[in-house]
Amino acid sequence: MSLRELRLKRGMTQQQLADKIGVTQQRIASFETGQRPIGGMSLDVALRFCDALKISNPRKLLDDSEPSKEQVSDR
Repeated sequence: MSLRELRLKRGMTQQQLADKIGVTQQRIASFETGQRPIGGMSLDVALRFCDALKISNPRKLLDDSEPSKEQVSDR
């Protein structure tokens, strides 16, 4: 499940998530669009994402974080 899907599943906007974890809305957007790789975020930020999104396993953030071949070719 993508970061966007996890956020929407919790009924949060990008701004609400950003406020909850202490980053900017633009940073959330860049993680969701793949401009900033999720695998490159710090452990601290990853744990804050997990707390905010009620994810028990931080590896779930990495699930589906790699853009598919279709997404890459569309850019």
